[in-house]
Amino acid sequence: MCRILGYLGPSISLDKLVLAPEHSMLVQSYKPKELDSAILNADGFGLGWHGQPKETDAFVYRNVLPMWNDRSLDDLCRYIHTDNFVVNLRSATYKMPVDLSNCQPFKWRYAGKQLLFVHNGFIENFFDSLQRPIREQLCDRVYRSIQGLTDSEHMFALLVHHLESQPGIDIAEALKQTIDAIAALANQAGVHVAANIILSLREPNPDNPSQPHQHLIALRYDNQQTAPSLYLLKNAVNFPNSVIISSEPLFADSWQKYAQSELISIDNDQSVKTYASIA
Repeated sequence: MCRILGYLGPSISLDKLVLAPEHSMLVQSYKPKELDSAILNADGFGLGWHGQPKETDAFVYRNVLPMWNDRSLDDLCRYIHTDNFVVNLRSATYKMPVDLSNCQPFKWRYAGKQLLFVHNGFIENFFDSLQRPIREQLCDRVYRSIQGLTDSEHMFALLVHHLESQPGIDIAEALKQTIDAIAALANQAGVHVAANIILSLREPNPDNPSQPHQHLIALRYDNQQTAPSLYLLKNAVNFPNSVIISSEPLFADSWQKYAQSELISIDNDQSVKTYASIA
């Protein structure tokens, strides 16, 4: 199981959450507290963030090394300042290659919008169970975009397929359709699916181009048992006017456990929209 993080709020340097807290993402890479199916998250990691509003694409930094072995990470995280970012620590599925193409986050640009995706979970016996059924649902462009082998990237590809094939669809509704489709395939095949997902979205604001619309969309899902851990924190003492979603609490504060099968979307103003629970 991986560890994931999403942040939306006033601009901060990434080290404030990735490196500095007592149970930072760095610490979670070698000493996680709520990891059930592994000991470490040492099979690579990735950072995804949005730059200045004039930027036309989101940024991604990925490495196949464990986070604690990246000697440039401290400087990089102190240098990057952003108001919307995601992080993934990878714990690879058995026999899955440790390769950059299999590291998250994944990104996509559509209709002027910038999308970042991180996933914690798995599809049981992925190659023999759902890889081909998922691929058969994809449009040609999205099918050709797949670079790696992971179940995570195939979930992302199915999400992108819904976004590309239904122009104007709400991002959270597209995620719901994606998980509904995967759950149906998994239940038909009798396999276990776990899918904690965080999406980071930036889209143009015609009324104020210098202040784009920003969103965090998150889902905690499992079709057979309790989903992997996920927590939500709004208006942290040291991070006011922000929202943090994380696999594990980073520091002492009023973290709330994310409800099973809950799908929510959070905007710049911290307004929360809850969507119908996933079946």
